[in-house]
Amino acid sequence: MLNILLSGVGGAMGHMLQTIIGEDPDCQIVAGFDINTDQDTPFPVYSDLSQCAEKADVIIDFSHYKAFDSIFGYARDTKTPIVIATTGLSEANLADIEAGSKEFPVFRTANMSLGINLLAKALRDMAGALEDGFDIEIIEKHHNKKADAPSGTALLLADAVNDGLENKKDYTFGRYGRDCKRNPQELGIHAVRGGTIPGEHTVLFAGNDELIEIRHTALSKKVFASGAVTAAKYLVDQAPGLYNMEMLIDN
Repeated sequence: MLNILLSGVGGAMGHMLQTIIGEDPDCQIVAGFDINTDQDTPFPVYSDLSQCAEKADVIIDFSHYKAFDSIFGYARDTKTPIVIATTGLSEANLADIEAGSKEFPVFRTANMSLGINLLAKALRDMAGALEDGFDIEIIEKHHNKKADAPSGTALLLADAVNDGLENKKDYTFGRYGRDCKRNPQELGIHAVRGGTIPGEHTVLFAGNDELIEIRHTALSKKVFASGAVTAAKYLVDQAPGLYNMEMLIDN
């Protein structure tokens, strides 16, 4: 039985993970972490993890980026493997992840969807072939409660494109003004927010007289929750190091 500490219990992804894990006979949530401890859950929820007495095999973190220091500090102190799905992390946070992964297993990805990560792999191959003569733009759409922009997934896809290019692009986040003629060195990234959109990402290759669009649409948050549980099962058997979804896919 895989014992999980769930960070971000009260959020939409936290509720979805409770459902997914509850349906998995090989997993159980033994404790939760959330700013709001008044939760209707069969496990204890802590706002201060120093009070947590339960032993977890792995942490799944879908909390707000402001909670990162608390949850990652606990993982580092207890050497508990952690799956990080929180986006909006700072450069300092990423440096902490890199340092911590030398001591215990850390899994980080901007998107837990298998489809998105396969798309990222494909973009690396496509980008090099389309480097000459094509402008590249990324449009991402999310629900109106998403705090960070652009999405971590949009940046993941942009990085994948750049990995495949000989001449790296400069990221341009939206455009506004009277003198915004496109620079060939740009890779445009645009964020749309509205309604209850779970997540949609489009990568656009615009050439002379031809247009290639690749789109991934998440129809529910279930794909992300399922991916996080798969990552947790993978991570507990790994040595200290920094892991991602592409490594899981290739495993």
